[in-house]
Order: sequence, then structure tokens, then C-alpha cells
Amino acid sequence: MPNSTKPSYLDFDASNYPWKADIDYRKHPERYQVGKGEQGVLICEPYKSEIGQHWRFRTPEIASKSSQTIMAMFLRYLGEGDFVGADIARKYLQMGYTRARRYANYKGGRKYDKENNYDLLQRGTGSEQKAQAAKIFYESYKKAEADPVYAQMKKDWKGTRG
Repeated sequence: MPNSTKPSYLDFDASNYPWKADIDYRKHPERYQVGKGEQGVLICEPYKSEIGQHWRFRTPEIASKSSQTIMAMFLRYLGEGDFVGADIARKYLQMGYTRARRYANYKGGRKYDKENNYDLLQRGTGSEQKAQAAKIFYESYKKAEADPVYAQMKKDWKGTRG
């Protein structure tokens, strides 16, 4: 019987993933799909390179600077009418929250024990600094998600492109 806690990334099928590393999504925004959660965030260029270099969450101070920088980029993309850039920036804010939370919950950020059939490791062994960093990113992520211009652009995009 398969382990129900087995991480989904172990069976990842890149050929069926809608985001591709060889597409310039600024030149071809029509090929971008919103997807769920953080999907595509580490693939979609040139946004990955533009935003990813600022994505840090080691300490609350670093997370604060990082989330402010990414939020400013989010607002700039919105101002330029660049929904793809804004959506990727929003995804980086969300990912700052989720990754920092993972490190807050699990020592070293490791959730699964690959040596023992990918059983879940003990929760509550992580870092309080990462919990604070997660909170900082969460507030920025929720602010971006609630932005009325972004919300309308996302609704329109999903309605026409998926």
C-alpha cells in the first residue's frame, strides 16, 4: 500500500506542467496561466530572475526588506498593466509565507523523512524567527491578494486564459 504522506513532487511530470522554462512570459504573456497557489513561480522568466533575487526570509529583518521590495515590484507591475509580473510577485510573497512557515514548523525546513518511506517528521521543531518572517510575508501576500486592481486583472485573466 502506498504511503499517503509521500510528497507529490516525487511523481512530478514536467511534460504535463503548463509552465515552461523556455518561454519568455513577458514576450508571450498569453501563454501564462494563473494556476493554483505558487505554481509556476520558479519557472516563469524573466520574472523569476527579477523577483527571485530579492526573495529572502532568514530573519524577520531580512523578510521585512524582502517582502517590501517584492511588494513594490508587485505594485510596479500592476501600474504597468503587467498582470503576469504582478501575479508572479504575489506568488513570491505567498511562497515567502509558506516556506518560512515550513522552517518554523520543521527543523531545517524538512517535512518528510526520505530515509523512512517519507513519513512526516516531528512538527514544532523549527525556528521562532522563521515564524516571525512568515507573518511578515503573510501580511504582504494578503495585501497583494486583496488589491482591487490585481483582483480585477486576475478575474479577467482567468476568465479568458485560465
